[in-house]
Amino acid sequence: MNESSKTALEQAEQEGKYIRKVRSFVKREGRLTKGQAAAIEKCWATMGLEHAQGRLDFTEVFGNDNDVVVEIGFGMGKSLVEMAKNTPDQNFIGIEVHRPGVGACLMEADEQGVTNLRVFEHDAVEVLADCIPDASLAKLQLFFPDPWHKKRHHKRRIVQAEFVEKLRAKLRIGGVFHMATDWENYAEHMLEVMQSAPGFANQSDSSDYVPRPDFRPLTKFEQRGHRLGHGVWDLMFERTA
Repeated sequence: MNESSKTALEQAEQEGKYIRKVRSFVKREGRLTKGQAAAIEKCWATMGLEHAQGRLDFTEVFGNDNDVVVEIGFGMGKSLVEMAKNTPDQNFIGIEVHRPGVGACLMEADEQGVTNLRVFEHDAVEVLADCIPDASLAKLQLFFPDPWHKKRHHKRRIVQAEFVEKLRAKLRIGGVFHMATDWENYAEHMLEVMQSAPGFANQSDSSDYVPRPDFRPLTKFEQRGHRLGHGVWDLMFERTA
């Protein structure tokens, strides 16, 4: 974007005009099941977070000073809930734009008795910018984002240099950005972006990908992929500066 276009965009936003922005997701609003709707009704007061709350105080949100892990785009939330249940000494925040997924996550968390998880139903880019304090996160997770596999759609991929720089500001020094994808082309794209990103070090011994760590649950989706011979690539980059 050139300087004149940027100025015009900023002026239009100040005037309250709607600006169409490139997004990494499409809002597909599926129908809520009764269980999902009931879970939102029951659990939102204790587990839901609103973008309008602005900058969060994690100690106030969770009632402790434990490390905080944020997951972007948790889908139906099953693996996120499993991680939260298996790691009670960490706090987890999930961000998802699709309401049925939010409902499913809350329902699963309620059934499992998980108390160290909070959920946003909002655009992750805006949540990170407005709600997450700088240098506050132990880990950021991005598992199986939309690969936008057609070349003309690659600009919609969430892992881009500008986005990664915004993420870096939210990680504390030593914090980790953990990605996973089952699209080899996207894995290569992620690796290329991260290798060029300032202030990050690859945790891979081979300077590319890492084996799936035990703390990342193997999803049914992945299990099916393994049976079909599909690959999955994990990348973990640590903030160094």
